[in-house]
Amino acid sequence: MQEKPKLLPAFDPKGDPISPVLPEGVKNFLVDIDGTVCDDVPNEEPERMGTVLPYPDALRILNKWYDEGHVVTFFTSRTEEHREITEQWLKKHGFKYHGLIMGKPRGGNYHWIDNHIVRATRFKGKFTDLVIENKSIEVFKGD
Repeated sequence: MQEKPKLLPAFDPKGDPISPVLPEGVKNFLVDIDGTVCDDVPNEEPERMGTVLPYPDALRILNKWYDEGHVVTFFTSRTEEHREITEQWLKKHGFKYHGLIMGKPRGGNYHWIDNHIVRATRFKGKFTDLVIENKSIEVFKGD
């Protein structure tokens, strides 16, 4: 596993320290597993987690982003009891990544609120390089 890029100090407008940030141009990819890098396997069928095949384009693009120096973290609704089989599956298929976060809330309709910029990309069946498009988004009133 490659070391994560070093975080840089950051400061608010008054000059007080705030949470550090990644270097310019480095992205922090949080990637779902089931239904995104492989077929959707529900937690209720853990025996399938070890046998499902990865989507080849997902493996290629995610490993490319990792090799380019971006941070790749898998974020899954699988539970802690599925961590071992999930790590074995990622290793077996050659996924390069920095972290694995278990226990993402189930059910979809995610709305992420953060003090850092969040860019969301809905997976629709194929991993490719990302392109920039302008879309409507929900924001806090007054922003």
